[in-house]
Amino acid sequence: MKIAVIGGGSSYTPELIEGFIANHDKLPVTEIVLVDIPAGEWKLNIVGSLAQRMVARSGLPIKVSTTLDRRSALAGASFVSTQMRVGLLEARAWDETIPLRYGMIGQETTGPGGMMKALRTIPVLLDIARDMEELCPDAWLLNFTNPAGMVTEAILKHSRIRSVGLCNSPIGAYKWLSGLYRVPADRIHCEFVGLNHLHWISVIEIDGESKLPELLANRDGYSAKNVPQFGWNAELLKSLGAIPSYYLKYFYLHRELLAEQQAAAAKGETRAETVKRLEDELFDIYRDEQLAEKPKQLEQRGGAYYSEAAVNLMVSLHNDTGDVQTLNVRNDGILGFLPDDACIEVNCVVTANGPVPQPVTVVPPSVVGLIHAVKTYERLAIEAAVTGDAGKALLALSHHPLVPSANDAQRMLEEMLERNKAYLPLFFPS
Repeated sequence: MKIAVIGGGSSYTPELIEGFIANHDKLPVTEIVLVDIPAGEWKLNIVGSLAQRMVARSGLPIKVSTTLDRRSALAGASFVSTQMRVGLLEARAWDETIPLRYGMIGQETTGPGGMMKALRTIPVLLDIARDMEELCPDAWLLNFTNPAGMVTEAILKHSRIRSVGLCNSPIGAYKWLSGLYRVPADRIHCEFVGLNHLHWISVIEIDGESKLPELLANRDGYSAKNVPQFGWNAELLKSLGAIPSYYLKYFYLHRELLAEQQAAAAKGETRAETVKRLEDELFDIYRDEQLAEKPKQLEQRGGAYYSEAAVNLMVSLHNDTGDVQTLNVRNDGILGFLPDDACIEVNCVVTANGPVPQPVTVVPPSVVGLIHAVKTYERLAIEAAVTGDAGKALLALSHHPLVPSANDAQRMLEEMLERNKAYLPLFFPS
């Protein structure tokens, strides 16, 4: 069993390797190929060496190699995992700072910054999908690359490969609840409804007993290290009747988060800069030739536990387990107010033939409009990404709830497209 990791030089890779080692009895991996681009080769070499030390310490018969040749990495793979960032952290900094100058949220997965990340990323993922159609047509592509829902929808629409999107937010919610109630995750049942980074937890039960009313009274709820820690409005949560994803703070607490971002940017403390410092620290740790395990400091990255989710999904697909996981998949009638080919984030039963989305029993009426509006934006942005149509990109922005002015959006879009020119060949054909 061969695993290809696209973006193998990522700081997340040691967690992924740890997952393969811990689950080798259920997922008998024989070969792991970490692939990256020349600009990330130095990271790839450091992470690759750590991964080899981790496997050597485990004593398992797994070969770990590194390469800059994506096609050789994909050839014959059973699973392909993507964890890449087109434009590196420099482009993330543009996504986070340019919108602020126009009075809009700057974030890498939602709003204008999220759209620019999609425009850079979707064509590259579709190139990978085309290689997979040729070199490993039966493989599963597990996409963690953000914006995960949009990228997965583009792959499902524009390629023939088998692909699933995943995010660390749902598994993070289970860990929060497990710690809060001091029970193992398998005694907890949550029902998620919505889109990637735009979901609500509408059912929370422990041993069949609903815990939602008491959790709605706790306005702090769970959050992530990469989202500012403003407390939720208690009356809002009570009225919603569901726990919002922490990314929904950008919508429900827009003014507060925008002010926070503008103040941070003025001090040179954007999330991109924070991540850069964290990654520098991590790679200094990874260089230690005595290190042969995932360091605790990795949990400070916003995507902690992603790799656990990724390996869990591979195990379930390989073993036809039929367990429930929260994934990004085709709608296929689950949410009747969205098109069938829209990508949604809901509970799925995982089988060898792929995830089967489960009916959603509780859809808070108040969230339907926001889901529909954001999905409209996403579909327009995907169309812009695959065509290089700046008009479609402007239309997408103008439909996003976090973009208040089409005129400002046009000026901002022109600046962002120009800044990202090197990564947008469809918008700037030579």
